[in-house]
Amino acid sequence: MTHRIFLPQMLRFALMALAFLLSGRPALAHASEQGFVLLLPTDAYILAGAASVALTVLLLAVLPGRVLEPVFRPRALMRWRPWTGARRITSTLAFLLLCWLVWAGLNGDRDPLENPLSLFIWTIWWIGFVALQGVLGDLWRWVNPWTGPVALTRRALGIRPFLRLPVRFGHGLAILTFLGFAAILLADPAPADPARLAGYIGGYWLFTYLGLLAFGPRWLLRAEGFNMLMRNYTRMALFGRKAARIGLGVPGWQVLARRTPPMGVAVFMLLMLGSGSFDGLNETFWWFGLIGINPLEFPGRSAVITQNLVGLVVANGALIAVFSLAVWLGLRLIRAQTKLAQAFCLFAPTILPIALGYHIAHYFTSFLVDGQYALVALSDPLATGADLLGLGHHFVSTGFFNSQASVRAIWLTQAGAVVAGHILAVMLAHAIALRHFGSNKRAALSQAPLALFMVLYTLFGLWLLASPRGG
Repeated sequence: MTHRIFLPQMLRFALMALAFLLSGRPALAHASEQGFVLLLPTDAYILAGAASVALTVLLLAVLPGRVLEPVFRPRALMRWRPWTGARRITSTLAFLLLCWLVWAGLNGDRDPLENPLSLFIWTIWWIGFVALQGVLGDLWRWVNPWTGPVALTRRALGIRPFLRLPVRFGHGLAILTFLGFAAILLADPAPADPARLAGYIGGYWLFTYLGLLAFGPRWLLRAEGFNMLMRNYTRMALFGRKAARIGLGVPGWQVLARRTPPMGVAVFMLLMLGSGSFDGLNETFWWFGLIGINPLEFPGRSAVITQNLVGLVVANGALIAVFSLAVWLGLRLIRAQTKLAQAFCLFAPTILPIALGYHIAHYFTSFLVDGQYALVALSDPLATGADLLGLGHHFVSTGFFNSQASVRAIWLTQAGAVVAGHILAVMLAHAIALRHFGSNKRAALSQAPLALFMVLYTLFGLWLLASPRGG
């Protein structure tokens, strides 16, 4: 589709990517990967992915409702009652690690691919850990860097929460802190600069620490954006709590097992998808054409700060509006008495598998490359020239970007994550509709607009993966 419309530009892009590849600059290997992607029959893959989601919608509409119930029924495993102080210990250790990383950011190598702070935050934590949180379970509650230090401070100084977080704030502060992070990720001129990143992290840690001391645990639950991000992704995990035991089930079973989220959390779930999608959109030739910039002569991130900030707000606003419209149309089709706000909160968690799938797909190639640099940094944590893991001096390789076969496997893995996320979203939405509206016919009819939205979003997500990129 795109590679036919912009064929001359794409050929030029592919030649530039090849030139970069032959110049031996591994940090730019992602360009060669994109050059090969442009040569793949992405039209067929995109249509096949959307058709898979559409077929899922049709099957759910004709199959009996009881068929879906066992799919999301978790299996109870062993009992799990961890020592209450264990999380404080692991949190304190995570805080000490963070202190060392901030120190390294301020005093270490200025190269983001050499400094452990930049590699840890953007590769290990933002790409890898967030994905593990969504796939495995609530790891964040064990390693967030605040609960341990706050507990130690309270015990040492006898401080108790002395302020009350106003109820009218809802989850607005968490939304603002998350959007602030998204703005830094998308619009900051140098988000990976170690010293700059150290300042952001140190300031935000102190801000949250003081908030927890003043307002207590409610601050972490309602005002801290990363905690809410992690808690939301936990709903998608294989493992979770089932009564007093650990439960294991199909990804998304906890969406059905938990209560309907309040409006603030529901909006946050949409922002997770909208911000992640714009993180891919703002790199495409289409976006650069829209804001009047030649992607092959990119002037630098500082030249597009305003455009990216406006785009972030517009993308999230448009997603919330379209999602709300789809939910409203579904209610109208079956003449349900459910209010739009209630239905919005009811179906917002079904967006989570799409957000997680796109997170994994979007950052997959970056993780393949930058993850190697992170291992090198781990092998020499004090920057003394050591090689504790025995990786060798030429460990980092981007050879998997050098053949069309390996790039096809990578791209199909990315596309598979996107399609799987949308199929799960359709199944969860139908299961929720069955539970709320009763019959399979009413559930299917109520989901028709939302299902169409998800099929179209599948096309959009796969188009993002296949689109030429610049900047």
